[in-house]
Amino acid sequence: MSTSKVDKDATNDNGGLTHFDEAGKAHMVDVGAKNETHRVAVATGTIRMKPETLAIIQSGTAKKGDVLGIARIAAIMGAKRTSDLIPLCHPLALTRVAVDFEIHAASSEITCTAQVETFGKTGVEMEALTAVQIGLLTIYDMCKAVDRGMVIAGIRLLEKHGGKSGDWVTSTS
Repeated sequence: MSTSKVDKDATNDNGGLTHFDEAGKAHMVDVGAKNETHRVAVATGTIRMKPETLAIIQSGTAKKGDVLGIARIAAIMGAKRTSDLIPLCHPLALTRVAVDFEIHAASSEITCTAQVETFGKTGVEMEALTAVQIGLLTIYDMCKAVDRGMVIAGIRLLEKHGGKSGDWVTSTS
């Protein structure tokens, strides 16, 4: 068993890929020596659909119910379950998950944005990205009976704050 610590992980000989040890074997990164800080991550993504599908969502007449309300709950649940889905993610005690949907009628798209926060030793980027993906997949699931051609795209991290590496904000909008 390796007893490597955070600093050793950060300087491994794997091109900075901290989820692999010196022998190239996958491992969960040791965050025990890291300082607890306020961690925040914001992610976004979109789903494009037929205008008729968007109209159903906006009118609240989808057969399965309130599409965006259910998608919001699913996104929050997804953030909370990220470590169950991504093998090497640490389970985190999240302190806040906020999910918003913005409707773009002209392009027949819905944008999902998730902000996830914790006070801990590792970041919440994966939780924010998972929340967005699960929220958009829920919209797809609830509307696929009328539009199987919906396209989920552009899922990405917009910003992250906290931790040793500090703040990062995307350079593109």
